Amino acid sequence: MSYKVHIKNMVCPRCISAVSNILQELKISYSSIKLGEVELTKPLSLENKNKFSIELQKAGFSLINDRRSQLIEQMKTLLIDKIHHSPDDLNIKWADFISENLHLDYKYLSSLFSSVESITFEQFIINQKIERVKELIVYDELTLSEIAFKLNYSSVAYLSNQFKKVTGMTPTQFKKSAIQNRKSLDDVY
Repeated sequence: MSYKVHIKNMVCPRCISAVSNILQELKISYSSIKLGEVELTKPLSLENKNKFSIELQKAGFSLINDRRSQLIEQMKTLLIDKIHHSPDDLNIKWADFISENLHLDYKYLSSLFSSVESITFEQFIINQKIERVKELIVYDELTLSEIAFKLNYSSVAYLSNQFKKVTGMTPTQFKKSAIQNRKSLDDVY
């Protein structure tokens, strides 16, 4: 039997490594670890749970105890993983993707997200995509057309307009600016 523990702010492969190191240091055995979730081989004692929670907080993470927070974190993790870590193009319908992965109605999930996070899930998607655009612009390996295609924008013009709405500058201005305002993924809202 396995016991799942949900962890907030696990948004990249390095986060998995950091949480894995914490688990090993505390000698807590686990069977698998992925973004936002650890499967333990046995339940945590209250003492181990407290130690684990303290060490997670030191590293910028936290345990998620209530179901609503777990769902929101799972939504964020699915989205971040797909946008930032998947080699696939993003030619998907987000509502279908999220509801299929969480086995819940998208309207419910979207409403829950908005009520807790104070932005819509759709705006969160846009903000994450714009952060990915910034990253790809900085890498300077793809043209803006290729970036638009990769992130499933209908056109370069649409990508540029959305980029300007979110950042206050065009992709070209961003590329030329000395200060390329990138954010860590867990700070994107």
